[in-house]
Amino acid sequence: MVNIGKPLIILSSIDSTNIYAMQEVTDGLAKNGQAYFTFEQTAGKGQRGKKWMSEAGQNIMVSIVLKPENLSINDIFLGNAAIAAGCYDFFSSLAGEETSIKWPNDIYWRDRKAGGILIENIFAGQTWKRCVIGIGININEVKFDPILPNPVSLKQITGKTFDLLEQLNNLFQCLQVRWNQLYTGKLSVLEYYNNKLYKKEQVVTIKKDNRVFSATIKGVSANGQMEVFSTEAEFLNHGENYINY
Repeated sequence: MVNIGKPLIILSSIDSTNIYAMQEVTDGLAKNGQAYFTFEQTAGKGQRGKKWMSEAGQNIMVSIVLKPENLSINDIFLGNAAIAAGCYDFFSSLAGEETSIKWPNDIYWRDRKAGGILIENIFAGQTWKRCVIGIGININEVKFDPILPNPVSLKQITGKTFDLLEQLNNLFQCLQVRWNQLYTGKLSVLEYYNNKLYKKEQVVTIKKDNRVFSATIKGVSANGQMEVFSTEAEFLNHGENYINY
């Protein structure tokens, strides 16, 4: 079984841990479970082409290379759910029960974003060969760039300053538990993810295609679609536009 976070490469500064890790995979240098942590990112990658912005030396910025052994391309979202669940476990252990997972893979505290996950997958035909998992979690930062709409950090929540490498190791342990769970009960991973889902059973305003409507979030399926209910059930794909969600 893979040992997440071993070996660990620590970099003082890099453009993006995901870019660095992906190149290591391409060059055949990345072991299963290997992690790349940096104190500073100059061009961090976020979802849908966005930048991940973080003050140097204040937060967890790490990419992990995993080989999805005995998992198929049909399990891709379940892998996503396992990683999100591990990040939730880590953050909630320090920030408390007001932590949640915002579909598909952001970590929220109340209505503020505490962390994000970017997973880039590598395929050979229909075989899921590798995934590079980029994780950014706000730990000690207190002065965020004004362009960010709703950030929050552990220090802001708790008033405490945390040792980054100590907390990184705690994150690896939480991820290990949830990744292992994929091999013992895939559906239990999805059930846990849905139990921690941000605004589940709450009404949100959604923009889909040319419509704007109110709907209740019901949950997320194994293929990663979010089910909402208005006058009837609808399924939303990641990347569609949501207002007030």
